[in-house]
Amino acid sequence: MMSQTVHHLHSYLRSRAGAGACLVLSPSSPRPPPRRLVCIATVSDRSSNPNNVLMWRGRVVSHNRLSVAAAKASSSSAPQAGSSMGGETLEKDVYKALSQIIDPDFGTDIVSCGFVKDLVIDQALGEVSFRLELTTPACPVKDMFEKQANEVVAVLPWVKKVNVTMSAQPAKPIFAGQLPPGLSRISSIVAVSSCKGGVGKSTVAVNLAYTLAGMGARVGIFDADVYGPSLPTMVNPESRILEMDPEKKSIIPTEYLGVKLVSFGFAGQGRAIMRGPMVSGVINQLLTTTEWGELDYLVIDMPPGTGDIQLTLCQIAPLTAAVIVTTPQKLAFIDVAKGVRMFSKLKVPCVAVVENMCHFDADGKRYYPFGKGSGSQVVQQFGIPHLFDLPIRPTLSASGDSGVPEVVSDPLSEVARTFQDLGVCVVQQCAKIRQQVSTAVTYDKYLKAIRVKVPNSDEEFLLHPATVRRNDRSAQSVDEWTGEQKIQFGDVAEDIEPEEIRPMGNYAVSITWPDGFSQIAPYDQLETIERLVEVPPLSAVEV
Repeated sequence: MMSQTVHHLHSYLRSRAGAGACLVLSPSSPRPPPRRLVCIATVSDRSSNPNNVLMWRGRVVSHNRLSVAAAKASSSSAPQAGSSMGGETLEKDVYKALSQIIDPDFGTDIVSCGFVKDLVIDQALGEVSFRLELTTPACPVKDMFEKQANEVVAVLPWVKKVNVTMSAQPAKPIFAGQLPPGLSRISSIVAVSSCKGGVGKSTVAVNLAYTLAGMGARVGIFDADVYGPSLPTMVNPESRILEMDPEKKSIIPTEYLGVKLVSFGFAGQGRAIMRGPMVSGVINQLLTTTEWGELDYLVIDMPPGTGDIQLTLCQIAPLTAAVIVTTPQKLAFIDVAKGVRMFSKLKVPCVAVVENMCHFDADGKRYYPFGKGSGSQVVQQFGIPHLFDLPIRPTLSASGDSGVPEVVSDPLSEVARTFQDLGVCVVQQCAKIRQQVSTAVTYDKYLKAIRVKVPNSDEEFLLHPATVRRNDRSAQSVDEWTGEQKIQFGDVAEDIEPEEIRPMGNYAVSITWPDGFSQIAPYDQLETIERLVEVPPLSAVEV
């Protein structure tokens, strides 16, 4: 089987690099675990390297062949050369100093993450200025980054002054398809959900939204419960009626304490009395025709259940993540499990579980009136990484009735601290998801192969572009009635290369080919396509 794979790869390499291409393999080496990267070899460039000697990480690796390891990132991420050798050296000093700062979420230094922008060095004054562009204005470690950046650059012997400016990336969705105009400038959409009613979804959604706003983010709340909207009771905006823009024919959201709000309860019709299909249409109109503007986070207060409304929301809105709300009772767990499975099928990651009404303290003791374990059971059974407990507090209930969220009325309370932790979790997890999705499928121009690393998987592999194109399952490539393949093997050139690869939410990518065809490739399908090869690194003997 290995010999067939090697032969296939040899053919592929010859088509890319000529007859002299070769594959570096060790017959005695065991097959590597999936996490290891791929090593492919091709012919060295004699014009620039007459002795055909490859220097990799400061040592000779091979004669007469170029061993291509997936470790060339250091050269691609190096700073651009300055106008003079002195300027270039100073830039390298600054980048080297800043590369000591590690992003705790990505596990990579801030230079490799691309956070360092607009570096300017005044050599005569010994002044260094640059901007740190973070993934979100609500980054919980932005103050730490600013402090560390000042410190590591200031210790350079020639530096007398450091100017650090903090900023955030523009709000944009992780989605390649055509989005409604209202949703096209929203970075992350977070669903707060539970299949069971009365567990505190609206309380969690509203307090989470105002926590994120307090962290510096631009936030909106969409109350998707048409039958029983809670938002008009939980917040008290000055304008309680949604307005229409007659020219754009769009909805202008109302606003309270800097957070944009949309609810059917603000439509002037109270609660809806209508059938399911009509409700789905109302939800679609309210969400997609609203002028949300630029938002870092849109929090959706989901209605209970897993029916038409929930599926409509998941289909029209590119959800980034979901927060699950439950209570300690066993009955709540049974219902919540259905919602978690729904999100799993729709490829929406659940990032946290909030167990509401857990306990109360009295007479120096802690009491659990509804029992224990529902939240931890959800975490253990479905692998959701974070669990947050909310106590029974009269103030939390009263704040929901007064129109002022608890995190606003008492920002130093125990409940507010819990929501602060939840907010940090949501910010970090959304940033991780966006990073994973944006780099899940990329085209490696050096290897001329499509590199795939599916989110939440440690496995990385390479695919032949022509093989990916031939495996398209759309109606343009496969007859929907007979299942017969329309596109033939010879219709796709062996040396075809994708022009663009863009993520489609959390489940697929859109690949644009030179002939103008746009292929939707789900991650599940890419994992089943024949791979080029997985090769262990060179042994000491081979080196």
